[in-house]
Amino acid sequence: MTLKLGVPSKGRLMEKTFEWFADRGITLERTGSEREYAGRVDGIDGVSLILLSAGEIPRELAAGRIHLGVTGTDLVQEKLALWQQLVDPVAELGFGHADLIIAVPQMWVDVDTLDDLDAAAAAFRAHHGHRLRIATKYHRLVREFLQANGVADYALVDSQGATEGTVANETAEAIADITSSGETLRANHLKVLGDAVVLKSQATLWRSKSAEMDAAESDTLKAVLARLT
Repeated sequence: MTLKLGVPSKGRLMEKTFEWFADRGITLERTGSEREYAGRVDGIDGVSLILLSAGEIPRELAAGRIHLGVTGTDLVQEKLALWQQLVDPVAELGFGHADLIIAVPQMWVDVDTLDDLDAAAAAFRAHHGHRLRIATKYHRLVREFLQANGVADYALVDSQGATEGTVANETAEAIADITSSGETLRANHLKVLGDAVVLKSQATLWRSKSAEMDAAESDTLKAVLARLT
């Protein structure tokens, strides 16, 4: 048996993860074609590389099918309701920084805070007869955040495409989405509410609390963590 390490299978997140491990003497390498999700680990024995989408890694950690995994804080906390009971953060990797924020149209000159949004949502419902729509992929995190801050009279609508475009397309009145530079928001004439940072996220190495390990895998885990932390 080997210790299973889940890593994003493509893009900048995969490349930066490979660099982070390489800086600590562990080489991760993708093998085969772009269509093959195969890889290998050099520099330490007893570890196998599992290439997955970043969104799949929280589920695989929670199910105990991988022992370690690299993915964003946002994905772990959105996809795993009781994430503290299922995974432990091992190390923040220092890249993949992004904030989950709430943004509204720039033309809403009187809406700059969550209190303003609550008032605007109430006025919107009174005028239009339905709740103000907030487009997002992060239903759990956004709902909990808005409830904790007393915002009512809204409806979360699912966005699986370009969330920033939903306001212009008139499928939502506001959005909650991940942003790093804010350029896409500004290009779509949106502004971030001043007190509406739902979560600060970055790429993080997580350890599964439910993955079974034999003695050899346990020793390998200790060796890996000694190199990485």
